Amino acid sequence: MVLIEINGGELEQEDNRSLEPDVISRGNILASFTESKEAQELISSLRSVHEDLILQETAIQKFKVIMNTYQEQPHLLDPHLEGMLSSLLDIIRDEASPPSLVHLSFKFLYIISKVRGYKTFLRLFPHEVVDVHPVLDMLVRQNPKDYETWETRYMLLLWLSVTCLIPFDLARLDGNLSSLEGYVRVPIMDRILTVAKTYLVVSDKARDAAAILISKFITRPDVKQKRMADFLDWTLSTLSKSSFQSIEGTIVMDGMLQALAQLFKHGKREDCLPYASTVLECLDNCKLSDSNQTLLRKLGVKLVQRLGLTFLKPKVAKWRYQRGFRSLAANLQFSVGGSVVQKTTNAAAAVMEQEDEEEEYDIPGEVEHVVEQLLIGLKDKDTIVRWSAAKGIGRLTGRLPKELADDVVGSVLECFSFQETDNSWHGGCLALAELGRRGLLLPSRLSEVVPVILRGLTFDEKRGACSVGSNVRDAACYVCWAFARAYDPLELKPFVNQISSALVITAIFDRDINCRRAASAAFQENVGRQGTFPHGIDILTAADYFAVGKIANCFLNVSVYIAGFPEYTEPMIDHLVNMKIKHWDGVIRELSAKALHNLTPQAPEYMTSFVLPVLLPLAVGTDLHTRHGAILACAEITHALSKLAEENKRSSFLNKKILEGLKQIHIELCRRQLYRGLGGELMRPAVCTLIEKLSVSKMPFRGDPIIGGWQWLINDSLRSLHLVSSTTRQQIKESAVSALAALCNEYYCLKEGGAHPVQQDELVKQYMSDLQSPEEMIRCGFSLALGALPSFLLKGKLQEVLEGLKKVTCISSKDAIFAESRRDGLKAIAKICLTVGVKGEGSPTEFVCKDNVGQIYNMLLDGLNDYTTDSRGDVGAWVREAAMTSLVEVTLLLTQNEPALIDANVCKKTMCCLAQQSAEKIDRFRAHAGSAFLTLLYFDSPPVPHIPHRDDLERVFPRSEAVTFNWNAPSQAFPRITQFLGLPTYRYHVLTGLTVSVGGLTESTVRCSSQSLFDYLKRIQNNMNALSSFCETLLQVFEDNLLNDRVSVPLLKMLDQLLANGCFDIFVAEENHPFPMKLLVLCKEESKKSKDIQKLRSSIAVFCGLIQFPGDLRKKVLFQLFLLLCHPFPIIRKTTASQIYEMLITYSDIADPDIIEEVMRILSDTNWDAELPFVREQRNYICDLMKVPKPQLVAKYVKRKKAK
Repeated sequence: MVLIEINGGELEQEDNRSLEPDVISRGNILASFTESKEAQELISSLRSVHEDLILQETAIQKFKVIMNTYQEQPHLLDPHLEGMLSSLLDIIRDEASPPSLVHLSFKFLYIISKVRGYKTFLRLFPHEVVDVHPVLDMLVRQNPKDYETWETRYMLLLWLSVTCLIPFDLARLDGNLSSLEGYVRVPIMDRILTVAKTYLVVSDKARDAAAILISKFITRPDVKQKRMADFLDWTLSTLSKSSFQSIEGTIVMDGMLQALAQLFKHGKREDCLPYASTVLECLDNCKLSDSNQTLLRKLGVKLVQRLGLTFLKPKVAKWRYQRGFRSLAANLQFSVGGSVVQKTTNAAAAVMEQEDEEEEYDIPGEVEHVVEQLLIGLKDKDTIVRWSAAKGIGRLTGRLPKELADDVVGSVLECFSFQETDNSWHGGCLALAELGRRGLLLPSRLSEVVPVILRGLTFDEKRGACSVGSNVRDAACYVCWAFARAYDPLELKPFVNQISSALVITAIFDRDINCRRAASAAFQENVGRQGTFPHGIDILTAADYFAVGKIANCFLNVSVYIAGFPEYTEPMIDHLVNMKIKHWDGVIRELSAKALHNLTPQAPEYMTSFVLPVLLPLAVGTDLHTRHGAILACAEITHALSKLAEENKRSSFLNKKILEGLKQIHIELCRRQLYRGLGGELMRPAVCTLIEKLSVSKMPFRGDPIIGGWQWLINDSLRSLHLVSSTTRQQIKESAVSALAALCNEYYCLKEGGAHPVQQDELVKQYMSDLQSPEEMIRCGFSLALGALPSFLLKGKLQEVLEGLKKVTCISSKDAIFAESRRDGLKAIAKICLTVGVKGEGSPTEFVCKDNVGQIYNMLLDGLNDYTTDSRGDVGAWVREAAMTSLVEVTLLLTQNEPALIDANVCKKTMCCLAQQSAEKIDRFRAHAGSAFLTLLYFDSPPVPHIPHRDDLERVFPRSEAVTFNWNAPSQAFPRITQFLGLPTYRYHVLTGLTVSVGGLTESTVRCSSQSLFDYLKRIQNNMNALSSFCETLLQVFEDNLLNDRVSVPLLKMLDQLLANGCFDIFVAEENHPFPMKLLVLCKEESKKSKDIQKLRSSIAVFCGLIQFPGDLRKKVLFQLFLLLCHPFPIIRKTTASQIYEMLITYSDIADPDIIEEVMRILSDTNWDAELPFVREQRNYICDLMKVPKPQLVAKYVKRKKAK
C-alpha cells in the first residue's frame, strides 16, 4: 500500500507494490553508523589504489556494500557525512591529484549522495565565493562523452548549483573582462549557462543535475533579468524541434522538460507568470500523451501542474475541510461517548465564517486546460504518470474557489464509470486520496465518493485467462487510509459499517497479498483514528500484517473468527457468493467454497434461505468458472448443514426444492454434454466433489435413479483419464475415487450390512477388467477405485482383487513403462488391507490372513526393486515410494492385530530393503525410506517383531532423534547409514545403496557418502575379519549386478575411489590375494564388448588401481590395459594412455626405471588418435618392453548367402 506522511510540506511515499508474494522483508534495526572507521579507511586508501583497476574496483564495491546497508536508515550517516566529505574534497582540491584519483573520489561522493539523498548531502558542500571559479573550471575540463566518469560531472553540476546561490551579483566575479590584450573573457554568468545547456542534452545522469542547476541559477535575481527570457526561448525552440520518435530526441526532450519543471517549481510566480502561457502552448504542440516514453509523459504532467500552479495565486483555500483534532486518545474517547460533538460543531462554524470571508478573483482560462490535461493523466497507462497527475489535481484544487474545486471533484468521479479502464479507476482513487488528505473533498461529497471506493475495493476486471484490478484495489485501500486521517469520526459515521465490511473482506479474501496487507493497514488506521469500526481491536489482532500473508489461512481460519461478529457475517458470505465463486483463478474458487463451509455454522438459516437458492441456478449456468465455483459451494454448504443438523440433533435444513436442485445439477450437465472438452476437466472433479459431499451428508437418495447417473460419471471419469490434460488428471482421479468411496458407503450398503450380490459382482468384475486396459491412466484410476471400495463390497472378492492388482504391479515386457499404474496398484493393496482388516485364521477371500499375507508382502517388496527409467527420469522411484509407504501401513496393521502373521524372514527383508533405499542417492526418497525405517523401529504399541539387530540400530539412531533427524541432508544421513555396514544382516543391502550414491553425479551426495564410507573402512583397517567380510560383500554385490548399468557403473567409480584412497592397502603385502584377483575377473567381464564410454573409462581407472597389488595380477592388469590401447574408440585409447602414464609415475616399481622411462616416452609421444595399424605397432612395442603377451587380433568370419 502507498503510505504518505507529511513532513515539512514535502510528500514522501513508500511503495510496496514491488514486494514478491509471501516475502517478509527483514526490518533494519541498525542503531548507528558502525562501519564509519572502515569507510574512512577506504577513503584514505584511495591514493594508493587508484592506479590499479582491480584494487580500485574492490574499494568501490566494499564502499557500496557498506553504504547500501543504510538505504533504509540514511539519517544514521549524518554525524559522519562532514568528515567523509572533507576527506574526499581534500583529494579533489589537491592540484597534485591525478585525474584517475579525482574521478575515483567523485565516485565515492556519488555513492554517499545516492544513499543519503543529494538535497541533504549538498548542504555540506563548500559554497563560498572562492569556490565558484574552481568548480566551474573543473567542470569545463570534463569530457561530456566519457561514459566512465559521469559521476564526476554529476557531482560537479550539483556542487555548482550550490555555489551559484552566493548572495552577490555574478558580474562582480568577472573583474575586467578585457584586461588581457587581444583576449576577451566570457562572463561567468554565460559560462555557467553554457555548461548547463551542454549537460541538459547528454544521455547520462548529469542531465538531471543540469536541470537542478538551471532551477537554482536562472531564478537568481541578476540572472533572471538578463538571461531568463533567452533561456526559455532556447528551451522551447529546442523542445519544438525535437521528436520523441528517436532516442536522441527523447533525451533532449527529457532534459528540456526537467529544466522547465524545476524552473517553474523553484521560480517565483511573478517571474514565471509572463512565460507560462507560451510554455503551455509549446507543451501542447509536443503531444507528449502520444509518446510511448513513460518518463516524458510523467515530466509533461509534472510541468503542466507547475504551470497551473503558476496561473493561480499561492494561497490556501479557506473553504477546505479541517478536522478538529488529530489526537488518537480523543478518537478512542469518541467510541465510548466522549465530548467530541462540541469540538466538531465549533470547527464547522469556523469553516462557515471563513467561507463567508473568501475573496473572489478571476481564474485564468488556461487553468481549465491544465485541469483537463491532468484528468487525462489520471488515465495514463503507467502508474508514475497517474500518481503525478493525482498529486497535481490535489495541489491545483487547493488554490481554486469552492465551486470550481467541486467541479474538479465531479470530473474525478467520472473516472469511475464502468466504461473506463482499470487505469482510470486507479488514477481516480489516487486523486480522491490526495483530495481527501488535503481537506479538499468536502463531507457533502462523501455520499457519492464512498460507494465508488467500495466498488474499487472489489474491482476485478477479467482479461482473457486472468484479470486486472489489483492496483485499483490497492489504491482504494489507500483512499480509506487517507480518509481515516482526514475526516472527523462523525462525518464518516454513516459509512462505517460499509467501509469496515469492505476492508475486512479485502483483507481476508483478496487474491493478492499486497491488497490484503493494504486493507489490513487501512483497517488499522481507521480503528486508531476513527475509533468507530465495530470490534476493531479484536479483528486487528486476528488479521494483522503477518496473519493475512497466507491466503489459505485468511480464507479458512481468519474468516471464521471475524464472521463470529454479526456485523460482518452476511457481507462476507455475500462477497464470496457474488464475487469469489466466479473468480477466474480456480484456487480462489476452491478456497471460497471451503470458506463457505466454515462460515455455514455462523448463519445456517441464511445459507438455506438465501445462498443455496442463488447458487443452484448458477451451478447449471452458462459461465464455466461460475458453474464450477457454484457446484463446489453447493457441495460444501450442504455438507456443513448436514453436520450442523447432526450435531444439533435436528432434522435437515434442506427442503425438497433444494434437494431436487442438487439432483438436477448432474442431470442438466449431462443433458447439455458439459462433461466434454476442456470445460469437462473442471466439471468432472467438481461434480465428483458434489457426489462425495452429498453422500457423506446422507442425502435421502437411496434407490433414486440419480445414483446410477453418479456412478456412470465416476466410472466415465476414470476411463477418460488418458484423454484429459496432465495438469488436471490427478485432481480428477482423486476426486472420482473419493466420490466412489462415499457413494458406495452410503447407497450400496444394505440394511443388513452387506452388499447386493449382483451389484457387487458387476462392480468388481467391471473394475477388474479395466485393470488390464492398454492405457496406463485407466489402470491407475481403477486400481485406486478398487482400493477405495468399502469392506462389504470386497467381502468374498479379496483374493480375486489381489490377483488383479498383482498383475498391475508386476513388471512385464509390454507394460514396463507403466510406473504410475504400479504405484497406484501398490497404494490400493495397502488401502484394501486396511479396509478388510486382519484375521489370522480367516478366509483369504475376506481378510488378510496367514494364507495371503505372504503374497501381499511379495507384491510390496517387489515394488522396491522397480528402477524403471524413461524420458522423465527415475519413474520407478514413485513405485518404490508407494511400496515403502504400503509396507509400513501393512506391517503396523499386522503388528497391532496379528503380530504372529509377520514372518521373521519377511521382516528381515523389509528392514533390509528400507535400509538400502535409505542409502540411495535421491534425497527425497532417501528421506522417505529413512522415515519408514525409523517408524517401524520405534513403533511401540506393540513393537514390530523380528527386527534384526534392534539394539544396535537404536544405538545408531537414538530414540530422541527419531523425529528430528534430517534424512534429506547427505551430511547427516550417510555417517549413520555407513554404520549399518557393521551389521551382517544389513551389510549387503546398505552397500548396494551406498554404491549408487558414492558413484553418482550429485556432488554433495558423492562427497558425503564417499567420505562416510572411507571413514568406516579406516576404522576397520586393523580388523581383518570385518574387512574381509566387507570385501566379500562388495564382490557379491558386483557379481549380482554384472551388466546392470544402474549399479555396475557407479560400482566401478566407487572401486576407483576405494583403490585410490588406499582402502585395501592391507592386501598389498600378500601376493596374489584372492580379492584383487576376483575383482579383476569381474571388471573384465563387466567391460568386455562394452560400448559405454563412461563404463570403459571407469574400468580403466579400476585396472590402473589394481596394479598396486603384487604378483601375477600385474601382468593380467597390464594385458587388459594394453588391450584397451587399441580400442576402436579413439577417446578410450587416449584415456588409457593417459591413465597408464599416471599409473607408471605412481607405481614406478613395476619395472626397471629405464623401461618405465621408455614406455612413458612412447605413451606421451604417440598420437593415439591415429589409425589402428600404427597404434597397434606402438602398443606391441610397449608389450615387448614390459614383457607382457601381445594381444592377438581375432579374425571375424562372415557367412555370406549365395546369390540365387
